Amino acid sequence: MNSWITLARDALGAARAYAETARGKVAAEVAPAGTPDPALMEQAQHAVHGFGWIAATIAALEATLDWAVRAEAAGRFGAAEELTLRIGFGEYLAQIASGLPMSANEIVRPSAFGCEEAARAFAADPAVARLLAEGNNAATRAQFAALLADCQRPCEALGDDTLDLIRAQFRSFTADRIAPQAHQWHLADDLIPDAVIAEMAQLGVFGICIPEEHGGLGLGKLAMAVVSEELSRGWICAGSLGTRSEIAGELIAANGTPEQKAHWLPRIADGSCLPTAVFTEPDTGSDLASVRTRAARQADGSWRVTGAKTWITHAARADLMTMLVRTDTAKPGYAGLSMLLAAKTRGSEAAPFPDAGIEGSEIEVLGYRGMKEYALGLDGFAVAADGLLGGAEGQGFKQLMQTFEGARIQTAARAVGVAWNAFDLALAYAEGRRQFGKALTAFPRVADKLALMAVETVMARELTYYAARAKDRGARCDIEAGMAKLLAARVAWSAADNAVQIHGGNGYALEYPISRVLCDARILNIFEGAAEIQAQVIGRGLLGGQRAGAAG
Repeated sequence: MNSWITLARDALGAARAYAETARGKVAAEVAPAGTPDPALMEQAQHAVHGFGWIAATIAALEATLDWAVRAEAAGRFGAAEELTLRIGFGEYLAQIASGLPMSANEIVRPSAFGCEEAARAFAADPAVARLLAEGNNAATRAQFAALLADCQRPCEALGDDTLDLIRAQFRSFTADRIAPQAHQWHLADDLIPDAVIAEMAQLGVFGICIPEEHGGLGLGKLAMAVVSEELSRGWICAGSLGTRSEIAGELIAANGTPEQKAHWLPRIADGSCLPTAVFTEPDTGSDLASVRTRAARQADGSWRVTGAKTWITHAARADLMTMLVRTDTAKPGYAGLSMLLAAKTRGSEAAPFPDAGIEGSEIEVLGYRGMKEYALGLDGFAVAADGLLGGAEGQGFKQLMQTFEGARIQTAARAVGVAWNAFDLALAYAEGRRQFGKALTAFPRVADKLALMAVETVMARELTYYAARAKDRGARCDIEAGMAKLLAARVAWSAADNAVQIHGGNGYALEYPISRVLCDARILNIFEGAAEIQAQVIGRGLLGGQRAGAAG
């Protein structure tokens, strides 16, 4: 076995031991009786969230080590892979030992847990100390940047011929049909053209995880992650088109009646039905227990929906709304919530919401423009009698929770694609731009950025794939999915920000695509659960005794 792989494995053991020490310290503060106390959790948010970030960082190290082991077994562990492992471990071990960024100005340090002595012992561990010294340093970054400039890339083979072919197919499609037009669509604030959506449907984008008996491909979450990543590498909006179909397909496949499955799933899979998720309300955000939109059953069994929803993506062009509503006002919180399958007429530019009882106003946004965002007003909007998902009231939140893992894995995959997009643009610009008689790639600070962008993107990718594999095995993976989303969103933003810096003043010009990527990257830390929500979920779960699975 490669000596650096062995060293990384030893260092990972030390990192796990340090994390367990931190966990014990935080648990003693917020869960003195063994179960996390919500009031104490809120008071100690910095430490709780910081522990969540440490756990996510260690999970990324685990997934990266697993990737290295698989690459070596396949005879693909060369210089690029070794440097990725060394730099990645060197950087993330240093963050754990000294200070880990939760945001641009929120650094969680060992003192947050009362672990200063444990952190010093961790950093002095022989394997950790060597990786701190010889992992991420000027020499390794320069070597890796030179390989990247020479068109070498860390191994991305998945060990599955079908998945590798899917990646190649969607990379080609994205390069041909998405990337050349994405910036023009963004600047014009245009919807992705119907013709492109039709081509995506033919490739199976909307039915990746829908069972074959209902017209889908039945391939699972890892395939979905690969497709989302590759489409998002051209434009996040292309990768996001499948998200709503993914959510609706999973909701219906897991909870629908036989009639609902037979009616909706084939249409979603072939792209003739474009769904949208209608969950968020103006005053609720992530607090779904406070949803107030009301659905009242009529004498004929149908429903009339009244209320307000916001941040509804692709609402005008959608044919189906998966809508979280309150059907029982006597039951507070989650108990009174139900999920409706609300059919609607696809809108046009002249009449975006032609149905009675629904109005929409567009929310203008910085990026993520290819589908458009809306605030919806519902006033007696009609939903058919058979529109109650599964035919059961009061199950809406439980049904929705079942989709969170897949949605967050998919969002992490989109973030990985955005990070690669930023890297691609930055490298191309740095190679072509000359200053003081040489290309930008010749300057160490530029080379450093490119090297770390590529390393972190690989690490986020492998953590995302690990969560997807766990989901495909049928394992509970809410913590792993949250970790992947948390880390990948930070990596995407960092990559986009550094890519703009490499572009200099041109990065701030609308004509350069990196300006779009920066705007697109920013949303990833907010939707599908903001970073703070993800860290809270991870921290609460691990402090309460739930354990994330090891990748290796």
